[in-house]
Amino acid sequence: MPPVPAVPTESAGQIPQNSAQIQLTFAPLVKATSPAVVNVYAARQVQARSPFQGDPFFEQFFGNRFQSRPRIESSLGSGVIVDADGLVVTNNHVIEGADEVRVALADGREFAAEILTRDARIDLAVLRIDSDETFPTVPIADSDGAAIGDLVLAIGNPFGIGQTVTSGIVSALARSHVGVSDSSFFIQTDAAINPGNSGGALIDMRGQLVGVNTAIFSRSGGSLGIGFAIPSNMVRAFVEAAERGERFERPYIGAGFTQVTPDIAEALAMPRPTGALVQSVDEGAAAERAGLAPGDVVLSMDGFAINGPDALGYRLATTGIGRTARLEVLKDGASEEVELELTAAPETPERDERRLDGNTPFAGAIVANLSPRLADELEMPQTLRGVVVADVQRGSPAMRFGLQPKDIVRSLNGQEVESSSALEDQLSRGGRGWRFEIERDGRRMTQTIR
Repeated sequence: MPPVPAVPTESAGQIPQNSAQIQLTFAPLVKATSPAVVNVYAARQVQARSPFQGDPFFEQFFGNRFQSRPRIESSLGSGVIVDADGLVVTNNHVIEGADEVRVALADGREFAAEILTRDARIDLAVLRIDSDETFPTVPIADSDGAAIGDLVLAIGNPFGIGQTVTSGIVSALARSHVGVSDSSFFIQTDAAINPGNSGGALIDMRGQLVGVNTAIFSRSGGSLGIGFAIPSNMVRAFVEAAERGERFERPYIGAGFTQVTPDIAEALAMPRPTGALVQSVDEGAAAERAGLAPGDVVLSMDGFAINGPDALGYRLATTGIGRTARLEVLKDGASEEVELELTAAPETPERDERRLDGNTPFAGAIVANLSPRLADELEMPQTLRGVVVADVQRGSPAMRFGLQPKDIVRSLNGQEVESSSALEDQLSRGGRGWRFEIERDGRRMTQTIR
């Protein structure tokens, strides 16, 4: 049989070239990494309402027997130990709303854990195991080095059956708009990922964490070979913030971006639609100081191609606050390089937080002036402005009338709401009825109360 010719490759990996190589095993890799992949158990107490609660007939004859009683809901996911002191990274949706979190190691031991930080937007959370032990870890890889076709292993606890390892390849990079979180820059893999794998490890062939498994595309609830993982560079930035005892913050540059469509690309004489088109620039912000203006197109950042606003947002978030980014920008038909300072979001205007009371539908709501910093704290887009509902007291009139945290109050009785103090003043004047407009998740809704 003639020898198999060598296949040239740009990466360090090689395809099997003989029967001996085909018989290679992942076992040593699994043995080295699986001890650092854990099960995460989250328990939360919920109030179950009895169908007879509030019924005067049943309460008269049976008293409080039918009052609601709390019950415990539990969820199961996976996690990865990334620091020997017991730092565990997992998905936010695994521990969201949890009153108690426990971590189970591959060897069967269980530990209580506390939530250090969490962010629903990128669906990540960091836990600390309550123990003085030294734990096995998985080193975090540079996910920018991942390439389509790379072999990967997915390790987690699908369906609660126990630690399971599946293999596959990197199917695609920089996947966006998969309906999971707003990080919009996922690694896609065909390694089988199922419910319970959330928060588990996506391991490369060097035994490093290249991603945190987050979601699957499925019509049945089982794996169809389309899974998504948060890139390890985003995980690294998030974990580093937790280690510093800080909340994960995105840099604020004071500009809005949109996708370059084929029509826009043609109008700008671009060879193909790519980049992030500058829509707006805030006065005095970092973007304006860098020379960005509406109509410019950001083509790359620090040497990485920018295919759209999602890619730019990812690069900004993983670079971090306090650094300077180099942007290649298409401006007036010519390409030029600019330097962009990555700063923390400012609190302008001042939040002026106020708890509303009185005989109004807003009684029990805490409102504040929405700034880029407050928007980031509330996990809202930094570009939003207005008066936001920061919190709603349980059982208050505001809750009964349907107000929710993150609602933006746009108008009251036909008058635009400009600040939290103005809203409080408008409410203090009273009236025969109330008509207010709120914005929720980009949609405007009007409610009238007589």
